[in-house]
Amino acid sequence: SWSKQILFPAEKICMVWQQRQSAGAGLCNAGNTCFLNAVLQCLTYTPPLANYLLSREHSQACQQQGFCMMCIMEAHVNKVLHSRASAILPLAVLKALRCIGEHFERGREEDAHDFLSCTVNAMQRACLSASSE
Repeated sequence: SWSKQILFPAEKICMVWQQRQSAGAGLCNAGNTCFLNAVLQCLTYTPPLANYLLSREHSQACQQQGFCMMCIMEAHVNKVLHSRASAILPLAVLKALRCIGEHFERGREEDAHDFLSCTVNAMQRACLSASSE
């Protein structure tokens, strides 16, 4: 039987920006990375997710060894939204490409929807592995 597991209590999910947010840094294209940049921009500017990642709550409690998509996204969103640069290279995400989806290859055109799906799944796995049995 499946036990219901609540990863984020509803009262902690804030649907609007918790602090006034101006647009952060843009993302540099590193050769066929527009699929990745588009997905990262969508996730970065999704208020409930961004609010949580900006709180750094995940990384403070994370026990994951090695690859953790939530830690990578938390660092990415904080870097983008706190940067004074006009654009940054999402290097941590690029380096983790094969961990996000083993079929992804740097420098090759990829499908944005596929990358979004793999990224969200990797974030969900990170949250599930962090919660107790």
